[in-house]
Amino acid sequence: MRLYAPWEKAFKKVATPFEHFLHAQTTTGMVLMLMTIVALVLANSPLAEAYKHFFHMKIDLNVGSWQLSHTLHHWINDGLMAIFFFIIGLEIKREVVFGELSNLKVAMLPILAAIGGMVVPALIYASINAGTEGAGGWGIPMATDIAFAISALVLLGNRVPRALVAFLVALAIVDDLGAVLVIAIFYTEQIQTLPLMLAGGAFLVMLTFNRFGIHMILPYFIVGLLMWFFMLESGVHATIAGVIAAMAIPSRPKRAPVDFTQEIRKKLDRYDTYPVATDHTLHAKQKGILSNIKDRINAVGTPSARLEHDLHLPVALIVIPLFALANAGISIDFNSIFSTAVTPVSMGIIAGLIFGKVLGVFGVAWLAIKLKIAVLPEGSSMSQIFGVSFLGGIGFTMSIFVAELAFVGNAELIFQAKVGILVASLFAGLFGYFWLRYIAKSISVA
Repeated sequence: MRLYAPWEKAFKKVATPFEHFLHAQTTTGMVLMLMTIVALVLANSPLAEAYKHFFHMKIDLNVGSWQLSHTLHHWINDGLMAIFFFIIGLEIKREVVFGELSNLKVAMLPILAAIGGMVVPALIYASINAGTEGAGGWGIPMATDIAFAISALVLLGNRVPRALVAFLVALAIVDDLGAVLVIAIFYTEQIQTLPLMLAGGAFLVMLTFNRFGIHMILPYFIVGLLMWFFMLESGVHATIAGVIAAMAIPSRPKRAPVDFTQEIRKKLDRYDTYPVATDHTLHAKQKGILSNIKDRINAVGTPSARLEHDLHLPVALIVIPLFALANAGISIDFNSIFSTAVTPVSMGIIAGLIFGKVLGVFGVAWLAIKLKIAVLPEGSSMSQIFGVSFLGGIGFTMSIFVAELAFVGNAELIFQAKVGILVASLFAGLFGYFWLRYIAKSISVA
């Protein structure tokens, strides 16, 4: 008998793109949790120095006299994470064009809640760190880790309505968009005009490809790679290129899906007219028909959906685990962990991700519903929104990413930030999960 992990069992019958998305995010969350534990074990073991030096190893890319030289840590955060941000861009575009954010009435609640969940944590952090060297880290507690948050909801199974899951997805995606804008606008120290203009030119080329109906992936990949390089040289964080590139990927099918089933059925009828060989090999004409069917399926699909589907697995199993392994490993001295957790940076992050997210997400959602600006997700209660607002306090991936940008070159502040992120994310995730599992059904917060 085959054994399934809880998240596998819940998705044995994955059918819709939304369910595929949830499955991918849940897998990402589980792998991310495992690699975080591995990173923490390595950083607090006899291998700690080797672990540290490994990610600070220089990797050079040389073409003639031209050279691009960065540490492995830098290549992961600026290079591989661009693919992660590309996925975020595709998710944002999908939700805006076809998903929860395409219907303004439905989208209003997660949009307002997400804005509250970004603004309030930033204000709390800023008030605690005003006038200190850590003041620039106000963007750290704004973020929500969509993979961890969705994993917690999916593990709850039928205890939460599907509409509540959709609400959290929409909220997290708006949150991701806010984080991307914060990174692009506030965590860019110096801008080089020419490379930035070249990056803009590359984006226009990709939009032209889209406008002329080019659905092949390769041209977008080549120009997108150039845009990433120009963005890297411009001073704007290179991962932003991933989000921008995603906006240019076609999200409409090359051919309308009208009469699709009839066409495929005719081709399959032709396929069946050829005799089955004794060695079960396909007839040459059958191979041609199958190739034609594959092309037709691709034509009725979209490059953006295909890329989102194809990239989720490598991002979940390679990019995000490497990011966690390179960034989550902090040396924990239990004798001084409390003193670190009460530093202004750590306290600002903990207060922002826990209390700020709850005040921002739940408070704004409650106000919007009372004022009839928005409506509750179908089948859910304010008590469940309260639990979800705690899950929004799982910052992890994006929070660590912003911390690396906010305190670049300051190892002590980065360490304090990571301690705050880990403590807050652990508490928010556990509290939100147990609230939704054991309390939300019996308590209604009006």
